[in-house]
Amino acid sequence: MKDWFRSYRDQEGMNNVLTITPEKCTGCRTCELLCSFFHEKEFNPCRSRVSVISWEKEGFSVPMMCLQCSDAACMQVCPVGAVKRDPETGAMLVDHSRCIRCKMCTNACPFGNNTYDVQLDRILKCDLCGGDPQCARFCPSGAISYVKDLAASTRKKKMAASKFKELFREVV
Repeated sequence: MKDWFRSYRDQEGMNNVLTITPEKCTGCRTCELLCSFFHEKEFNPCRSRVSVISWEKEGFSVPMMCLQCSDAACMQVCPVGAVKRDPETGAMLVDHSRCIRCKMCTNACPFGNNTYDVQLDRILKCDLCGGDPQCARFCPSGAISYVKDLAASTRKKKMAASKFKELFREVV
C-alpha cells in the first residue's frame, strides 16, 4: 500500500475512507484475525473490530466494521461523551477511561458494528488502526481498501449499500 494512503487527510485535504467491495470478498476472515492480533496481540475473531458475515448458500461474504459515520449515532447517544472523532484519522474512538459500559453505542449503531467484549469489559470499535487499517493493508482479495473519499467511491458505496439493503430484505 502506498504511503500517501496512510493519512486521514492528504495535502489536498481529502479524507480517506474504508471501502468494501463485497463481490471481492472470499470469506477468508484474514481481516478478523489481523484486527484481533493488531489490537489484542492474539488471533481471536471474537476480539476483532471487523466481522465477516457469510451466506454460504449464496456464496456471499461481507466484511463489516464501523463506517465512521459523519453523523455518528454512537457518539450522539453516549451519556458520558466517551465516543469522539479522532481529528487525525477521522475514526470514532472510545475513551475507555470515560466509558461506563452502558452499551448504548452498540444499540444505536444501525449496522451493529460496535460490540461489547465481556472478558475485556470494553466496547470494541474500529479505530482505523491509527490511520493504517490492517484489514485493508493485508486483505488478500482487495475486498477492503483505504482510499481517498472521492465522488467515485461515494457512488460505489451507495451501490454497495443498495445491494446490502436488498440482501437484508431477503434475509429478514
